[in-house]
Amino acid sequence: MVPFVVALLVWLAIAIVAGVTGATSRLRPPAPQLILLGLTVALVAGGRGIAPVRRFLAALDWRVIVALHLSRFVGVVFLWLYQRGDLPFAFAVPGGVGDVVVALLALGLLIFADAVAHRPRILLAWNALGMFDIVLVVVTAARLALRAPESMAALMRFPLSLVPTFLAPLIIASHLLLFARLRHWGRAG
Repeated sequence: MVPFVVALLVWLAIAIVAGVTGATSRLRPPAPQLILLGLTVALVAGGRGIAPVRRFLAALDWRVIVALHLSRFVGVVFLWLYQRGDLPFAFAVPGGVGDVVVALLALGLLIFADAVAHRPRILLAWNALGMFDIVLVVVTAARLALRAPESMAALMRFPLSLVPTFLAPLIIASHLLLFARLRHWGRAG
């Protein structure tokens, strides 16, 4: 567990430094999209291929995984930036509203965790919705950035630069982890 947490903290520190120094704001498409994809693939591969990480993730309570998605309240910031004219409607409004809805539902899952533990289909439905939302957000951001990179510039400046360089890969990987866990939930009790 400790090496996994240390690796996450090192990754977060690198993402912060890249954002604070402006390195992320100098990236041009498709570099940010490739970084997000590469980080996501690395997380999934590490979770499957590195035995201690696999064991750590297998022992991780589902509530901890769901709690990560409270960070999706960042959608409020997307809506605010749209209102200011800093992000396009096509990204900020669907992505912002979707993220806030997923975060609110995650909060509900955590509040009613005992009921959810006996009804894994509730968690499955939330996970499918959350995965759909994050894929929609990432694809929309990539499409807009490839067409007009300046339209997504706010997402490449710190602190929002942490979304593509840290948060989105974790969110995608956590959805995949939950899908895998839910596949075995019924058999494991």
